[in-house]
Amino acid sequence: MLSPKSAETVRLTLPAVAAAIGEVTPLFYEKLFAAHPELLRDLFNRAHQADGTQREALAGSIAAFATHLLDHPDERPDALLDRIAHKHASLGVREEQYPIVRKHLFAALAEVLGDAVTEEVAAAWDEVYWLMANGLIAAERRLYAAAGTPDGDTWRTYRVVGRVAETADVATFFVRPTDDRPVPPSLPGQYVSVQVELADGAHQIRQYSLSGQPDGGLQFSVKRVPGTAGAAGATHPAGEVSGHLHDHVHEGDTLRVSAPFGDVVMAEGDRPLLFATAGIGCTPAIGMLSHLAAAGSPRRVIAAHADRTPATHAFRDDLRHLVDKLPNATAEVWYERPEPRTTATGPDATGSADGRTPTVRQGRMDLGALEIPSGTVAYLCGPVPFMKAARAQLLAAGVRPADLHYEVFGPDLGL
Repeated sequence: MLSPKSAETVRLTLPAVAAAIGEVTPLFYEKLFAAHPELLRDLFNRAHQADGTQREALAGSIAAFATHLLDHPDERPDALLDRIAHKHASLGVREEQYPIVRKHLFAALAEVLGDAVTEEVAAAWDEVYWLMANGLIAAERRLYAAAGTPDGDTWRTYRVVGRVAETADVATFFVRPTDDRPVPPSLPGQYVSVQVELADGAHQIRQYSLSGQPDGGLQFSVKRVPGTAGAAGATHPAGEVSGHLHDHVHEGDTLRVSAPFGDVVMAEGDRPLLFATAGIGCTPAIGMLSHLAAAGSPRRVIAAHADRTPATHAFRDDLRHLVDKLPNATAEVWYERPEPRTTATGPDATGSADGRTPTVRQGRMDLGALEIPSGTVAYLCGPVPFMKAARAQLLAAGVRPADLHYEVFGPDLGL
């Protein structure tokens, strides 16, 4: 991996680079977008640029990659690279964009660290950059080839053939290709990128989990992101793409949609499965449950979900129906404010006729209250604090770290 000379230089300079990376990444994006404004307009998520999460994710990934090279010189951090590569492929990132990123990233690094960036230091970190970039390029080539688009153009035009309001702020869109080609294959748990043209002419892209498997089309669900007031009077603007989809996209309209991607997919086999989700994080789990139900899977399945109220719980009826189709599945639900008669110490009075589903509790999700079978593979999706708590509970219950998988809606700061 890293040459011995570069490894020693990176080891000596990593503390300084890590300390400065919080200054380097904002400056990098400033330089990048000044030279290529079309990237901010049509490729990068403007909301994540505004709130700083994309900068944090970039800084964290660089530091994590460099640290891994030093601590495990004979291994490549495939988990980190695979997740980034799937996101890049869903956006249509191209190989020729990596030298552009390198140019502005190193210009920012030199400006922040000044004379500390000697030729030797620059050469060592250049080696780190291209080890990471070439690993991503190779992974993205494989993903594009598997999607049948070796040129990297996975975008197609789809027509909205149906739209369903799951809750007051969650809508499911059913889309079919406008050409005669078949729908690209997908794996349970994957997502698609959706591109819309906004009022200012920008073509913004967001990723949405596939929430079902309709014949001849794709199905994804979108939660409207409201504007919120933060600490000290700070405000977070409403989601511009989710708002556009909710307000302006209806049956008969067209959308640009990517092929499905995503590295968090359901493991095949017969091991027990547990889905721990909160809020709109239920969408990939519903997609996985749909796949299991269609196959008549005999696997032991626990579907655990947390939400504010029954009214905000998207796919509440689907959860019950899908679990009822599986012979060894149960649903466990926690509501902060449950409706009268929905809280039970046993099966829910409004559940299925066989009495298996669902069990409804009040408060925050407590996976320690469940009997979790040995060998369980768990999938987590929801707000990051929720997933941290769920992960800790599952580790305490004996689930192996290698069997804990999570999906993040947005930049993965955990990596």
